[in-house]
Amino acid sequence: MEPLFESFFQAGFECSTHRRKDGRRLDLIASTGHDRFARQDYTAVAGLGLRTVRDGIRWHLVEASAGRYDWSSFLPMLRAARSAGVQPVWDLCHYGWPDHIDIWRPAFVDRFAAFAAAVATVVRNELPGVPFYCPINEISFWAWAGGDVAYFNPGTERRGLALKQQLVRAALAAIEAIRRVDARARIVHADPAIHVMAGSPRMRRRAANADAAQYQAWDMISGKLMPGLGGKPEYLDIVGVNYYPDNQWIYDGPKVRRGHARYRPLREMLLQVHARYGRPMFVAETGAEGDERADWFAYVCDEVAAAMAQGVPLHGVCLYPILDYPGWENERHCPAGLLGAADRVGRRPVQAELAAELARRLGYRNGRVPIPAVG
Repeated sequence: MEPLFESFFQAGFECSTHRRKDGRRLDLIASTGHDRFARQDYTAVAGLGLRTVRDGIRWHLVEASAGRYDWSSFLPMLRAARSAGVQPVWDLCHYGWPDHIDIWRPAFVDRFAAFAAAVATVVRNELPGVPFYCPINEISFWAWAGGDVAYFNPGTERRGLALKQQLVRAALAAIEAIRRVDARARIVHADPAIHVMAGSPRMRRRAANADAAQYQAWDMISGKLMPGLGGKPEYLDIVGVNYYPDNQWIYDGPKVRRGHARYRPLREMLLQVHARYGRPMFVAETGAEGDERADWFAYVCDEVAAAMAQGVPLHGVCLYPILDYPGWENERHCPAGLLGAADRVGRRPVQAELAAELARRLGYRNGRVPIPAVG
């Protein structure tokens, strides 16, 4: 299997820019200090063997005025990536958009496509090699969080399907715009893999519907569902599966954690996604907090190895977020990263246990031996 990315193990920088339900806009690139220390951050992760990175472009800063693009928030990061020799996968819209655009209007689609084309032009002119883009991050999660339960923008309830359709329209328009600028571009579509179980027989249908909703955005993009949106198989290029310790739960009930009798192994979920789409895949986000970090990463690597052994074309595992960060709701310190908070010159402490597990896995891959099972 020919590798898609420069490195199998990857670093993901938290780049959310949404507005919370209280109206405050978040900017995780700024609040983690990554905007100031991009060069140091890229150099640090490359030194740890993570030569492919997921990162974001802050649309609300680039297009603060309608139709006018200011690249001052992006060009330093782009050039830092080139200087450090890392391969970026750019999120074009990570939950946030400029305030002067109404996400529900048709103009949102057109404006996003224009922005995507402008980004592709800048990247083509600045960075060698095949560019990678994720047009809209986690369409399914965003549709639920912003459209169904008003957790963050656009802050509506019971409009999740409509928001999902609008985000798909925008993603499809962006793909076309990017490919017109640079036909080499590869496109990632990242969404969570989940497992929703019924707590009682009368909840089986609702649980099954909630579980099936995880595929709707990918189905729309590929044209399997609602083909009137314009989806086609060629638009579903690379499938990114996001997976965390709390991605399984009882419908209207508690989370189901690893070790529970009803917990579904990740390998089965990866096999199911592959059987449905037959596309190149990678684990686009995974991570845990605190002392669970190294053990969780080992578990995911073991499950990825098992899925690969059964023929799933998995091209990477992205540690996400790679930096500790302030929580969305209350700015609490979230110790989830391989790297911690930066000092005044951009040096960050390394989480020793996770770094050791990463080094072990890298050693096996560099020795051309499959990722081994723990034990």
